[in-house]
This record gives sequence, structure tokens and C-alpha cells, in this order.
Amino acid sequence: MMDLLIRGGTVVDPAAGRAYESDVLIKDGRVAAVEKKITARGARVLDAAGKLVTPGLIDMHVHLREPGQEHKETVASGTCAAVRGGFTAVAAMPNTDPAADRPEVIRYVLERAREAGRARVYPVGALTVGSRGKELTEMGALREAGAAAFSDDGRPVAGAHVMRRALEYARMLGVPVISHCEDLSLAAGVMHEGLVSTMLGLKGTPAAAEDVAVARDLILAEMTGGRLHVAHVSTAGAVRLVREAKARGVRVTAEATPHHFTLTDRAVAGFDTNAKVNPPLRADADVAAVREGLADGTIDVIATDHAPHAAHEKEVEFDLAPFGLVGLETAVGLVFTELVAGGVLDVVTAVAKLSTNPARVLGLSRTIEPGAVADLTVIDPEAVWTVNRAELVSKSKNTPFHGFKLKGLPCATIVGGEVHLAARS
Repeated sequence: MMDLLIRGGTVVDPAAGRAYESDVLIKDGRVAAVEKKITARGARVLDAAGKLVTPGLIDMHVHLREPGQEHKETVASGTCAAVRGGFTAVAAMPNTDPAADRPEVIRYVLERAREAGRARVYPVGALTVGSRGKELTEMGALREAGAAAFSDDGRPVAGAHVMRRALEYARMLGVPVISHCEDLSLAAGVMHEGLVSTMLGLKGTPAAAEDVAVARDLILAEMTGGRLHVAHVSTAGAVRLVREAKARGVRVTAEATPHHFTLTDRAVAGFDTNAKVNPPLRADADVAAVREGLADGTIDVIATDHAPHAAHEKEVEFDLAPFGLVGLETAVGLVFTELVAGGVLDVVTAVAKLSTNPARVLGLSRTIEPGAVADLTVIDPEAVWTVNRAELVSKSKNTPFHGFKLKGLPCATIVGGEVHLAARS
């Protein structure tokens, strides 16, 4: 592998809480030096003047759909979208067909990722057999096969006893339980319950459906000492509950998605099925609370919940369309436009929520220091671009952000020293 010199960039180091100008030299897939004015004869030079050099971004909530739903996405196409979006690694949710409830499915996903040779993939093992919420999987065997965490994402665990045992076993294995917090007895709608749903004549799901489930899982995490990670927080109540639990010392982390800190339920007003997501887009007060939670540290991670669906699946009546949107290729632009330029987060904190924080939750390491694996992302924070769904490399194009003008663009994703350029118009 040819040596790589990243020259003249601003290194963003969340671990040290600072950003500074420096060159970065990579040899044999690892960081060899971080200092000014490095001389490296024969090295490939990547000009990073005016750009940010960050620890490799990690999206810890992605649906790659393989095995079983390859018409929506594959490991190959999903990891291609990941590196184009600046992500060096993704955590793949287990709601495939079959579900990732057996070691052979975990190994299959890892093998497809090795063949693709793009972003790293960390499979998330199913919490229960078939993700049906009844019987725990052989969590130890899944962990040994390579599962980085456990979840029944998309199918919340209804039984408190099952969730209790899951937290206890996951604690012994040293990994988190990622919870899709939703009380299904309340969540019978197709969008957020409020004024907009009433005006559109669509059945709504109240914010309480999330709040009730978050409260239960926090109580169980406090009881068991297990590590709980609350997925895609979308309500003011959930933010408040997580904040209070952290103050009590509960071992909880949380994530928010770009669509939940950018869009409100008004995005559904034109019956755009690309804005049909779960949890649903909420009211202004919820969006403000999510932003506040990101700013004060209540919400640790920004993740996309990348959920691709084929065009024919979304091009139906709103009630019949599946939930979900694609997010890997728009996340960085939305973070820098809505949060950094919007004054919600500084650059170092924003990068932490995209890199070192998800790494910490998953038990990984992401640093820019000599000896570290060379997983890095180079971002142009001033680049202005327009989202065009036709240019997305994901197999599916279901984004509500088509036509959005964003500021902030990944221009190189480096995985193990290998450069993936993410240029676009």
C-alpha cells in the first residue's frame, strides 16, 4: 500500500477537545505521524487545505437489507453509500430476512462486507429469536461470531421481563442493548399525532408512545446495571427522561437522526411518503428539544437510521407506504448546515457525535494518533451542494431532502489507509 500524506488540513480531535492545523502521514494502513510540514518522498499527497481531517465517521444505525431484501439495498451498495457519505464504518441492524439471530447470519454479513471492501460493517445481533420479542437469542454465540450490540430494531420488545434478561446478558458480554422505544399499544398511526395529522385526516401516533417505552427501559437499565442505548430519540419527553436518568447514573446513551433535528411533521403535508418514518417526524417543540439534547450532551450520537425502500414500495398511498428514508449520503451536510452553521454544536462536538462517541458506545476506537488504524474522514465545511436523489449511490432513493441546499461535504473517506473519494456535483 502506497504511503499517504494528508497535507495542510485542520485535524479535529474530539478526545482532546481541540482542532489544529497539521499534516497526517499514513503508512501500511496506520497513522504514522501527525505534525506540521511532514516530508514523505514517494507518498501519495491528498491536499486538505481548508478542510477538516476527522476520526473516521461511524453510523451506528443502518439497515443494509441483506440478506433477503436485496432489491432495497445490499451490503455492497450500502457501504458504497456509506463511504460516499463520509462514513468509514456502519452498524448493520438485524431486521433482515432471515433476521440476524444466528451466528451464520452474522458471519454472512461480515463476509459480504469483506468482499465489498468499502466501509467496515459491525453487525448488530437480534435480541430475540426472529425478532419476535419472545425468546432471547444465543447472545454469547452471536457475540463470538462478531455481533457488536443487540437489538430488535423496528420491532420493539413488548415484554419487560424479556428486556430485563436481555440487559442482564448483554451486561455480562460487555455490549449495549439498542432499544427501539415504542409502545405498540399506543403507536397505531402513520405519522405524529397533532394538528397536522388532524388536518390531513391521517391517524397519528402520540409522543407518549415513545416516552412510555423510554421510561420502562430506563427503569430496567437502572435495575440491571445493563448498558442501554436509546435509538432515534424524537420527543421532548424522551430527551427529558434520558437527561434525568443520566443524572442518576443510569448507564444510558442515546442517538438522534438528522431528520429528527431538521424536519417537523409539516414535511408530511404534501403526503410525501419519503417523509414517513418511524418514529415519526414530530412537532416544533420536539425538534427544539432534540437539538437542546444534542447541545447539552444528553444525546451522545448522531446516526442516520438509513432505511432504504424501493421506489414502487414508496409510490403508494401514504397509509400503505413503509416507514423509512435513506440518510447515509446527506447526514454530514445536514449536521454542518443545521447544527454547526446553526450554532447548535461546535465542530469538535459535532465530529465527536459522528465518530468517537458511536465508537465508544460500540466498544471501538477512533483516534488520529500515531499507531492508530487509519480510518479518517476529510470534510470540506464550506462546500455548498444540492441534494439530488438521482445522484445517490444507494440502491434506493427515498429521501425527503431532494432539492435541499446544504453546506458541508465529505470529500474523502479513508478506510485502513485506502482512499475513497466522495466527490459529487
